[in-house]
Amino acid sequence: MLYVDVILPLPLADSYTYSVPPQWENAVKRGFRVVVQLGVKKMYTGVVLEVHDRKPAVEAVKPILELLDLQPIVSDSQLKFWQWVAEYYICSLGEVYKAALPSGLKLESESVVMLAEDVPDGKCDALTDRERRVLDALSEKGEEKITALGKMCGVKNILPVVNALLAKGLIVVNEALRRDYKPKTEVWVRVADGIDADKTGIVLASLTRSKSQQKAFAVLAGKGEMLRSELMEEAEVASPIVKALCDKRLAVQYVKEKGRLDGLFGNGEQENTLRPLSAAQQKAYDEVVGLWADKDVTLLHGVTSSGKTEVYIHLIEKYLSEGKQVLYLLPEIALTTQITDRLRRVFGGRMGVYHSKFSDAERVEVYQKQVSASPYSLVLGVRSSVFLPFSNLGLIIIDEEHEASYKQQDPAPRYNARSAAMVLARMYGAKTLLGTATPSFESYHNAQNGRYGYVSLTQRYNDMQLPEIEVVDIKRLRKQKRMVGALSPVLVDAMREALARKEQVILFQNRRGFSSFVECRTCGWVPRCEHCDVSLTYHKGASRLNCHYCGSTYPLPERCPNCEEEKLMHVGVGTERVEDQIKEVFPDVRTLRMDLDTARTRAAYERIIDDFAEHRADVLIGTQMVTKGLDFDNVSIVGVLDADTMLNLPDFRSYERAFHTLSQVAGRAGRKNYKGRVVLQTRSADSDIISQVVANDYTAMFSAQMEERKMFSYPPYCRLIYVYMRHRDNDVLEHLSLDMANALITVFGTERILGPAQPPVGRVQSMFIRKIIVKMEYGTSVQKVREALVCIQKRIQSLAYANGLTIYYDVDPV
Repeated sequence: MLYVDVILPLPLADSYTYSVPPQWENAVKRGFRVVVQLGVKKMYTGVVLEVHDRKPAVEAVKPILELLDLQPIVSDSQLKFWQWVAEYYICSLGEVYKAALPSGLKLESESVVMLAEDVPDGKCDALTDRERRVLDALSEKGEEKITALGKMCGVKNILPVVNALLAKGLIVVNEALRRDYKPKTEVWVRVADGIDADKTGIVLASLTRSKSQQKAFAVLAGKGEMLRSELMEEAEVASPIVKALCDKRLAVQYVKEKGRLDGLFGNGEQENTLRPLSAAQQKAYDEVVGLWADKDVTLLHGVTSSGKTEVYIHLIEKYLSEGKQVLYLLPEIALTTQITDRLRRVFGGRMGVYHSKFSDAERVEVYQKQVSASPYSLVLGVRSSVFLPFSNLGLIIIDEEHEASYKQQDPAPRYNARSAAMVLARMYGAKTLLGTATPSFESYHNAQNGRYGYVSLTQRYNDMQLPEIEVVDIKRLRKQKRMVGALSPVLVDAMREALARKEQVILFQNRRGFSSFVECRTCGWVPRCEHCDVSLTYHKGASRLNCHYCGSTYPLPERCPNCEEEKLMHVGVGTERVEDQIKEVFPDVRTLRMDLDTARTRAAYERIIDDFAEHRADVLIGTQMVTKGLDFDNVSIVGVLDADTMLNLPDFRSYERAFHTLSQVAGRAGRKNYKGRVVLQTRSADSDIISQVVANDYTAMFSAQMEERKMFSYPPYCRLIYVYMRHRDNDVLEHLSLDMANALITVFGTERILGPAQPPVGRVQSMFIRKIIVKMEYGTSVQKVREALVCIQKRIQSLAYANGLTIYYDVDPV
C-alpha cells in the first residue's frame, strides 16, 4: 500500500502520514495537493512531501479524501526552498506552505449549521431572543456557515449561541469544504450547428415578425460567435431576444472561462523597444555582466535618478532572449504601480505582476499560469513572489535592496526576501543583482570584502544635479514661535515659490493619523489601548482613537475621565494634521495624502499616484510610502517635516535607517532641467548623520557606524536571533524568560546572550512580551543553532507553570 507524507498549512512540527486509496496510487506525486482530515472533523488541503510504502507505527491511518491536481502544483525546487526557509528562519514547513500559496489554493473546511431532525416537544419553549433568531434564520435557509449565520441574524458573538443550541439538541454542526476560488466566466453565443451561410437568408426570412430577433441573428451570423453582452449592445436588444433565438435552436448560448489576468498587465503587445543606455549606464551594464562570470551576486550602487531601472531593463532583455525567466523584486506595492507601466511598454504580455493588493483569485491565476506550459518570463512582485514556481529562473533583481519592507514580521515565516531570493537564485544556478542608492550595511560589507561584485553608478541620468538640501533647526524656530504648525517659514516660502511656478511638492511625515496622542491639559491623562502598552493615535477623518498595534478603535472622550476637564490637547503631528495645516496656509492648493489609511487597496494606490503624476494635485503628503523610488517629473520641493522621529529610535540600526530614508526622500526632488530643493526640518541640526545626508556621504556614515557595530558585536560582524516569549501573566513570563535565558547561556555562553528584556512595547493584544538576543558568529552551523533553540524551547514549555507560553524567533531582524 502507498502512503504520503503531507504538509498541512498549520504551525505543526512535522508532516502527517496518510494512506493512498487504490484509485489514486498511480496518480499521486510529490507536490500534489490532497484534501485530508485532521482530528475528528476538520479538513485541510495538504501538499504531498513524499510518496512511499512505509507503514506508520499507528494502528489506523486515515486515507486522503481527494486528489486535487493533475500535475504537481509545487515543484521539487520549491519544496527544497520551503525546507530551507523553515530551517533557517526556525519555523515549521506548514507555516511556510501557508505563506507560499494563495488562499484559493488551500481549501479548508468550515463549520455549517443546520436544524436537527426530530426535535422533542417543549425544547423550543425557553429560548433566548438570540437563540430564536438563529433558529428562525435556519428555518428559512435550511443550513448556513457559522460566519454567515452571525451576520444574517445580527448576532455579533454567535459561537456561545450555537453552543447553547447544540447542548439543547436543536441544531447539528457539520464540516463542509470551503472553495474560495472560482474561475471567472463569460456568456458567449454562437450560431447553431447546421446553419451555414446558405441557410442564413432562410432563417432571416423566417424572423420577419420579430425585427429584434432578425437584427440580432444578422449580427451574430456575421461573426459566428460573440460575447452575449457585445451581441446585445451591437444589435441593441435585451437578453430575452437572445434567449428566444436559443429557444428556436437558431443560436447556442454557453459559458466560457475568462482569466482575470486578461488585460491586467497589458494587451500582450510591446509598444516600444529598448531605450539606448547612456555612457555611464552602459559602463555599469558591462561591469555587472562581467562580474557575473565569477560572482553570483553583484551590488549596483547608483545614486537616485542615475537610471538604474534602465540598466535592469537591458539585463532583463538579455536573459529573456536566452530563454530564461527573471524575477524583479520591489519592497513596496506602491512602486509596482509606476514600474509596471514602464516594463509593460517593453515586455508586453511576457510580464506578470504579483502582490497582496491583487485579489486572491487574481493571485491564484498568476500562480497557476506559472505552473502551466506558458508561464510569464518576467515576474514583477513584492517579497511573497519568491514563493512562485519557476521552471528556468536565470536572474533575480532586488531593487531598493536596503529596504526593511523585504522582511516579513508577522506571522511566521519571518523571512527576509532579499536573503531568501539569493538562496533561491543559487538553487536555480541564477544570478542576483542588488540595486540601491543607499546599500544595506550587510550588502555593502559583503561587496567591500569581495563576497559580492560591486558596481558604482555615480552620474545622474541626463546630467541631472543632486538636490540642494537645506537644514532647518526647528528647535530654535519653536522657541522663537515662528513655526506654522509643522511647517517652518523656510519650507512655507519654498512651497509658495514652487506652487507659483506650477510645480509640485512632496511632504514626508513618518506618522499617520491626526495626532500621536491626546492628553488632558489639567491632569496629563492620556488614553491608552486596553490590550497594548501604547497610547492611542487620534484619526480626525474617522473621529476615532486607534491602536496601531492591535487595530482596536475607541471613541474620542468628550471630557477627561480622570478630572472631568472638557478640553483635551492633541499632541504630535500626523499626516492628517499636516494636510489640514497645508489647507490653512494654502487654501487653493490641491492635496493628496498617501498613508495606510488612504492607500489600503491596489486601486487606491494607483489612483493617488496617477492623480499626482497627472498634476491633479499640487502637494503629496505621506509616510514612508512616498520615499521609495517614486518618479515624478514636476516635483521641485521635498519637505522632511521631522527627521528626529527616525534618529531617536532605540535600535542599533536607527542611524542607518535614517540615512536611507532621508537620502531616498531627497531623491524625489529635482526635474530634468534643474536642481531640486529639499528642506530638512530637525531639532538635531548638528548631528553627524544630518551632515552626512546633506553631503550624500554614504561612505563616511558607513565607516562611523561600522566602528560601533564592530565594538559591540552587531551585524554585519555577527548574526542575531531574537527570541520572543509571550504570556498573559507578566509575573509568570518574567520567571519563564529568566529560565530561558539561563538555559541559552548554558549552551551558547554569557557573551552571546542579551536579556531577557521588555521591548519598547511590552504588551500587545493582551500578551506580555520579553525579548532575548542571541548573537552568533558567521560560520556557525545554522542547523545546530536551530536544534539547540528548539530543544531548549521544548524544555521550557514542558515546565508545570508554562501553560499558555508562546515562543517564536526572528532570525536576522531588521
